[in-house]
Amino acid sequence: MGSTTSCCVSSSPKLRRNAHSRLESYHQESDLSREETGCNLQHISDRENVDELNMEYNPSDHPRASTMFLSKSQNDELLYRNIREKRKSLFINHNHGTSRRKYSSCATIFLDDNTVSQPNLKYTIKGVALAIYYHIKNRDTDGGMLLDIFDEKLHPLSKAEVPSDYDQHDPEQKHIYRFVRTLFSAAQLTAECAIVTLVYLERLLTYAEIDICPGNWKRMVLGAILLASKVWDDQAVWNVDYCQILKDITVEDMNELERQFLELLQFNINVPSSVYAKYYFDLRSLSESNNLSFPLELLSRDKAQKLEAISRLCDDKYRDVRRAARTRWASVDNVCGVRWVPAILS
Repeated sequence: MGSTTSCCVSSSPKLRRNAHSRLESYHQESDLSREETGCNLQHISDRENVDELNMEYNPSDHPRASTMFLSKSQNDELLYRNIREKRKSLFINHNHGTSRRKYSSCATIFLDDNTVSQPNLKYTIKGVALAIYYHIKNRDTDGGMLLDIFDEKLHPLSKAEVPSDYDQHDPEQKHIYRFVRTLFSAAQLTAECAIVTLVYLERLLTYAEIDICPGNWKRMVLGAILLASKVWDDQAVWNVDYCQILKDITVEDMNELERQFLELLQFNINVPSSVYAKYYFDLRSLSESNNLSFPLELLSRDKAQKLEAISRLCDDKYRDVRRAARTRWASVDNVCGVRWVPAILS
């Protein structure tokens, strides 16, 4: 389950309608040119233009499209910018103007123990919970369309009675964090799985054309975590294992949740590395703008030696791959050359 093959899927009906309307005039001009040239085959540029237009509607599929959670969080950016600036000035100028912020220099290097390949679990989950919070708070519609499979009233996660106003009050960020942290801790999931969970969640919102709101956020997040754990982790968590965590939910309900989640995603579970990296760095930006910065630690001699050992190990691991790549490209009449640049650890 660690590696998957991507599926060729069409976008949602709304996206197809938008793309069709925007390309209608373009296709009319293209049809005239084809009649003049006598060629009825679709040019590759036509397909590329469709992808470019759909890019803004599918941030979970394209690396250059802005993530939805970062855009929604910016709605509150102007409201809280002054507050954060005041807090920052008090933080820096505390204790008679002595700055407590840590900066890297030639003499000292600070690391936050958080990289795109090995994110920090605790702060990644906090960032994902904050992204879900902004999705709920700044949703497009007041009520939104509630699909039955995600409605907590129809499919409660516990035997406790669901309040009558369960879909009226937005959850706090700490409540979302506790829910996600409990699942990740009990199932022993990784930080990378949390990022993929957010990708699947935004893909669901785009493909199914629904909003995440107080009445469905728990089951939507549960479905995204369930699918992400199976796709990302080599040793996937079974549905029955989640029933041990949420003891009042049945295996049949979990199976149905997974099946409908996949159908709404149009079975597109592929997450390119470029999209994964975009979500990782946008989560960092969201955390920093909300004072959830990752803790900095001084680079010690032992940690520097470990980083150097990891770098050498990776270099030895891919040395044969680089040699094979040079041989393969050189054999094609020297059309292309491969240039390898050593990575810089920071």
